[in-house]
Amino acid sequence: MAGVSGRIALVTGCGSAGGIGFAIARALVAAGARVAITATTDRILDRAQELGVFATKADLTDPADVARLFAGVTAALGHPEILINNAGMVQTGKSAKRTQVGGMTDAIWQHHLALNVTTAFHCIRAALPAMQAAGYGRIVNMASVTGPIVTIDGSAGYATAKAAMTGLTRATALEHAQHGITCNAVLPGWIATESSSPKEIKAGHASPARRPGTPDEVAACALFLASAEASYVNGAMLVVDGANTLMEMKGA
Repeated sequence: MAGVSGRIALVTGCGSAGGIGFAIARALVAAGARVAITATTDRILDRAQELGVFATKADLTDPADVARLFAGVTAALGHPEILINNAGMVQTGKSAKRTQVGGMTDAIWQHHLALNVTTAFHCIRAALPAMQAAGYGRIVNMASVTGPIVTIDGSAGYATAKAAMTGLTRATALEHAQHGITCNAVLPGWIATESSSPKEIKAGHASPARRPGTPDEVAACALFLASAEASYVNGAMLVVDGANTLMEMKGA
């Protein structure tokens, strides 16, 4: 897609070789973007070597670390013109069990919010000044159908954070459309990644498509929203779930 060629892109949450973030970074590189990637562990350096891109570790829940990340990317490539907020769901070394609302501790609640929406907020806030100055920017937030459209018993923390991600998307889109900046969200359904459980893969096979989606299929949608061609798409929620959330009678 010509609309990302030569553009500087930062993709978060790229540590897993079989994950959505790495698939998006790979698609951006193939389309000619100048890409930086980040994750919380040293495996991001392996991903960088595979793609031939700039990489650094960062904890995006920490505003100081986000500032360091953006300073490093800017020094190496220039100010990010494309920001893909993919980090979230799980983080190496940190985990929280599924918990219903009534039994959720403050720590688990804060864990989900910090990992799934605060990370994106920190990165958007860091990216906006340069995007505003340039009069151009593309922000793509990786949300989920879980929260904005459906939910799962025991996933209140994750679902709430992903629903909040769509609110952040709309607010950013509205406030910065006049600056040539778009902010859209991708809402994946059952996608087969390295972190997918057997139950999640089984659920994907029960969808109308009769299979889970692939990271590359999500990446294709993110690539479009990151392009110059998507200039009049702003504040959108793009569902990528093989029509699963349209199916009212399940198991009938």
